Amino acid sequence: MADIATAKEMLDQVNAAITSVLAGGQSYKIGSRQLNRADLAKLYEMQRDLQAQVADGTPGFLDDTYVAVFEGR
Repeated sequence: MADIATAKEMLDQVNAAITSVLAGGQSYKIGSRQLNRADLAKLYEMQRDLQAQVADGTPGFLDDTYVAVFEGR
């Protein structure tokens, strides 16, 4: 159950990061320094993976994998 709580916490952080990128842009400049936020595509990928873990109730390596069994001919 600790892994699920961790996935939920990570999902909250990823959602906050997505909100930051959408609200403030991908990069910004303070004085002479330019700072870049995380890549939005990677954040969305992480969000989908974490949502699947939270919805499933167990963290998994192959969450997007399905098995088909074809019996007989």
